Amino acid sequence: MPGLIVPPYDDEPWPTLGPQICDLIEEGACFGPGDLRGEPAVIDDEKRAIIYRAYEVYPQGHPKAGKRRFKHVAISLRKGTAKTELAAWVAWAELHPEGPVRCDGFDAYGEPVGRPVRDPYIPMVAYTEEQTEELAYAALKVMCEEGPDAYLFDPALERITRIDGSGKAVALAAAPDSRDGARTTHQHFDEPHRMKTQRLLQAYRTMLANIPKRPIADPWSLTTTTSGVPGEGSVAEIEKRMADDIAAGKSKNPQFFYFHREAGKQHDLETDEGLHAAIVEASGPAVAKWADIDSIAALYRTPDADKAYFERVWLNRWVASSRQVFNPVRWKEELARPGIVLPDSDPIVVGFDGARWRDACGFVATHIETGLQWPLAVWENDEQADDWEVTDDQVDGALAEIMKNRNVFLLYGDPPRFESNLARWAGLYGEKKVVEWYTNRPRQIGQAMRAYKTAQVTGEVTNNGDERMWRHISNARRGDLNVLDDDDTPLWTIYKERPDSNLFIDLAMAGCISWQARLDALAKGGWQKKRRKVVAL
Repeated sequence: MPGLIVPPYDDEPWPTLGPQICDLIEEGACFGPGDLRGEPAVIDDEKRAIIYRAYEVYPQGHPKAGKRRFKHVAISLRKGTAKTELAAWVAWAELHPEGPVRCDGFDAYGEPVGRPVRDPYIPMVAYTEEQTEELAYAALKVMCEEGPDAYLFDPALERITRIDGSGKAVALAAAPDSRDGARTTHQHFDEPHRMKTQRLLQAYRTMLANIPKRPIADPWSLTTTTSGVPGEGSVAEIEKRMADDIAAGKSKNPQFFYFHREAGKQHDLETDEGLHAAIVEASGPAVAKWADIDSIAALYRTPDADKAYFERVWLNRWVASSRQVFNPVRWKEELARPGIVLPDSDPIVVGFDGARWRDACGFVATHIETGLQWPLAVWENDEQADDWEVTDDQVDGALAEIMKNRNVFLLYGDPPRFESNLARWAGLYGEKKVVEWYTNRPRQIGQAMRAYKTAQVTGEVTNNGDERMWRHISNARRGDLNVLDDDDTPLWTIYKERPDSNLFIDLAMAGCISWQARLDALAKGGWQKKRRKVVAL
């Protein structure tokens, strides 16, 4: 069964243009690149159900009668299920001069009657310029060149129009310009689990904002994806979080339809039966009829298999990457204690780390008694501006507030680029309270990182659910130090995967330093709150 469908299926079916659209696709479209290239399109039962749901309209008698029910549709399926082809078929129907993709009233039975969009504009977005010619746009181009209705289209490398020159579909690797953006009638985002840079995230937000600009055309957005890496902040992750919140009753969005199919956790992947059943479930009954399940299973058994990658790609599960040092799913779902409030008088330790220029910086607290962590102050260069800087006034002012309002027992800070600040803090608050703790000492940072990860595995460290710290924890990648611990275990630290990106890790490093300060405070003692003696008279 699908892992999540939002909104849930209704007791009474909504009117839909789906049957008319599926008929048109199977009569006039074809398969895209691959073994079936140019063959007449055949829509399986699951994709038919998705098209039916995506094209539901409000019924007669409703104030919005005939308008699209969903403005935003997101489909999440495993690799190899032809979801990109599905998106291309939909775009083909939207561009078709006879496509019954908008409601033009209802027949005598209350069923909607379809009509084409006048002058459609269909941007199809890929995550890189190189991919625009390989994903959904490439499949659409084949359909418009080789399908039975090819005579109705004029396809080119970067744009496809109707034969009369009206309307067009375009391949993009960014947002459309301001003129074209206002004309959007349908748009598609291909593999949004790869869309995680600020440029692509902003393109996504901009293009969603374009949807209300042409209300007569009743425009809408479609995304098709496979599960991504949790914590990377991709477009697919944003949509998954939206769906999770709706399913949990935390928010409402009646214009959003989300379909996600994954393998359930009940399958034991280490057994042949469990692995086979998991792949079948992630495939769905329609795809499982023709998929080579045995060959997919064999990929899991290879000696160098990246099993986390296999789960994401072939089982469509949101699992941590093998390249991630810390488990972001555990941090967010098992170690988070949102809403917890601790007295300001409780003793804490603080870790400070970050870059002064073009990156991120922050203070992270750890409650000595319980091990709860949370950021106290954070600066992030979200816009990746070259002139971004954390000033002395900002960090000095933030620490002054922390020292004023909190009971800080110990602060460890990484000095590079902040040497004068740490010296000033030690002078103000005491050399025993403010300590320079260099993260570039291989043995010390390696041991601290190992202890920090162990605390996350055992559950000794918890967190307050802060979204920024979760992202930094998720972004941390392992870097070997070429140093062995006392038990001959290789030591490692964390690094930022792409130095010029917004995938910050500074709060993860500050959290590690803060955790080491807690361990040292526990060993040193003297941090416990003094309790007043009550004397009976």
